[in-house]
Formats: sequence, structure tokens, C-alpha cells
Amino acid sequence: MTRCRLYLITPPKLEPKLFAETLKRALQAGDVASVQLRLKDASDEDIFRAGEILLPVTQKAGAAFILNDRPDLAAKLGADGVHVGQEDASYADARAAMGANRIIGVTCHDSRHLAIEASEAGADYVAFGAFFPTGTKDAKTRAEPELLRWWADVMVVPCIAIGGITVENCRPLIEAGADFLAVASGVWDHPAGPDAAVKAFNALFK
Repeated sequence: MTRCRLYLITPPKLEPKLFAETLKRALQAGDVASVQLRLKDASDEDIFRAGEILLPVTQKAGAAFILNDRPDLAAKLGADGVHVGQEDASYADARAAMGANRIIGVTCHDSRHLAIEASEAGADYVAFGAFFPTGTKDAKTRAEPELLRWWADVMVVPCIAIGGITVENCRPLIEAGADFLAVASGVWDHPAGPDAAVKAFNALFK
């Protein structure tokens, strides 16, 4: 079984230059596979500006920089990948925009059917959730750890668990076979600070 890894999602609102310092410290604290820039209510200009500042910080630390929702902006930025939801650009559009070698992840909620469709289309990972209540977004579905266990048993495409994940509640998801844990407030709002959260997650992954 491959070791679970951390997939960080940025806070919903941020000031890029200030956040770059916080991100730098978090990435220095332990292994992080990817950082997803997720600014739902920002203008294209603000998303692009944040990407220009945060992409080099992410890549310098050896993590992949993923943009949420926007294959067009991800391609323009030179991001390592894009994550698309069921209501966003289709997988085919995302692949056309990004080319053959970039990462494309797809939100599959709690649906085995959507996940199989995405993986057969060529997605590099599928995301299941929400596993716990989350304040970051209005989760449409609740997923159970059993879904991760089933996926790990039958499929080779990696899966990400998302939704309300914290150091305190994540153990069942790791044990069920999640390849990555997508975490936002569980890192940025950790009482001891983001770097302490990254260290604590990595200690659990071992």
C-alpha cells in the first residue's frame, strides 16, 4: 500500500503575498504532494495574480501546483494541473486545455459511477467526499470510508478524500486506503499553526 500524502487546499480568501509566507512555512514542515489554489469568488485577474505568486513557492518545495475549476487559467499560468468539479469544465475540455502531461483531477462526490467514468476517461485522480461536515463549501454529499476501501481494492487511479478533514478525525480515511487527504481549514486553522498541522498529518501517515 502506498503511503498517504497531504493535498493542501488554500483558504477561500487570501492576500497572496502574505499567504505565500504561511504556505512556505507549511511546505517546509513536512511532505506535501500538492497545493490547490481554490478562490471561488475571486476575479480572473485575482486568481491569476495569486497563481503567479504561489506557484513558484509550491514548486520550489517539490509539490504540484493545481488550480481549481479553471483549465484555461491553469494552462495560461503553467500550473502542474487542474481540478474540475461535476459542474465545472468537463474532463475532455480540461485535458484539451492542459495537454497530455498535466494532472487532471475530478470531483466524484460519493459516486462510484462518476469515479469509474472519470478514471476510464483518463483522470489522474478522483476525489471523494465530503467525509465530515465542512465550513469551506456547502457539501452536496456525504461519503463513507468504505468507498475508499472499495476503490483501493479495485482501481489503480489514486483517490483523494476531501471534506472537513483534521488531524483528529483522519485516521479511518488513511486506514481505508486514501492516497491523499485534501485539507484546508484542518491545516490553516490548526490551533498550533499550519506547520504543526503538516507535521502531525505526516506523523499519522507513517
